[in-house]
Amino acid sequence: MDIKPALTQQYRAGLAMLADCVRLCPDDLWIAGEPAWRAYWRIVFHAAFFTHLYLAQTESAFQLWPDCPANYRSLWDGAAYEHRTIDDPITQASTLDYIAFIDTLVAPTVDALDLDSDETGFPWYTDMSKLSHELMNLRHIQGHVGQLSELLMAHGIDTDWIGKA
Repeated sequence: MDIKPALTQQYRAGLAMLADCVRLCPDDLWIAGEPAWRAYWRIVFHAAFFTHLYLAQTESAFQLWPDCPANYRSLWDGAAYEHRTIDDPITQASTLDYIAFIDTLVAPTVDALDLDSDETGFPWYTDMSKLSHELMNLRHIQGHVGQLSELLMAHGIDTDWIGKA
């Protein structure tokens, strides 16, 4: 059984759902978050960035999105990341562009993955195969999609994902 078509389908569905969370988000919720480091836009960017990163075979194979904000590392680097504020949040339009960019990479990247590798390609993940790492990456994006959809529903916005593959 070739699992790559299923992985591709699930990545694309997860990215479509993440994009829906961006499109459905009202402006006031986009920048809201308590505490500020849990702002909606930061959760979306985090989900997109790490989906993109871990889609690569290895850390060294990863290529940063050409339009990635220069301060993207400050969102997570360092022990005090949760106390950092970003005065210039990433816009919804830019985030949708990033998600679309990742979506274009999914099929060719998944097709090229060595899913039989016993290593993830990321030194901070040990004792995990590449296939397991890809499945974890799918769980990660879906976990954040669930989190974002709960925030939307708390604001009376229904995500209505029935029937999406």
